[in-house]
Amino acid sequence: MDEVILKGYIPGAIGRLTELHGIYYHQDWGFGLFFEAKVATEMSEFLSRFDPSRDGFWILCKNDRVEGGIAIDGVNGVTAGAHLRWFILSLEVRGRGFGHRLMEEAIFFCKKNGYKRIYLNTFEGLHPARHLYEKFGFKLAHQAEGTQWGTRVLEQRFELYL
Repeated sequence: MDEVILKGYIPGAIGRLTELHGIYYHQDWGFGLFFEAKVATEMSEFLSRFDPSRDGFWILCKNDRVEGGIAIDGVNGVTAGAHLRWFILSLEVRGRGFGHRLMEEAIFFCKKNGYKRIYLNTFEGLHPARHLYEKFGFKLAHQAEGTQWGTRVLEQRFELYL
């Protein structure tokens, strides 16, 4: 069982990370096509304009299969803050410290690049993820009902000032 965190895009990453999002958020939250297409489209757009001096993308692989990932979109990093996105792990690797390691990579990258703030958008009910965000110092900055993911949820924005 060989797990490794790789930096940067690898073939199949967009499809597999989209699959992980689509399945998890459908099974546990009832999200559908709108959400999965949004993940695939936005991740594809991000990777198409990816600049390694500004953006970060890390993939967790187990036995050469993508089992998770995290991204930092730094396109507005200096002004609005770095955007933490697409943080997910498969059931196969959850609860084994890989989320912590991916978060460390992302935060270290932001500090190294001189970003003063990291923010992420999520929603109420993702308790294990929220626990990890708060463990790293993220604070709830705003919440309101919304449908940005195609389903009505209590949307939340967390921020970490570095």
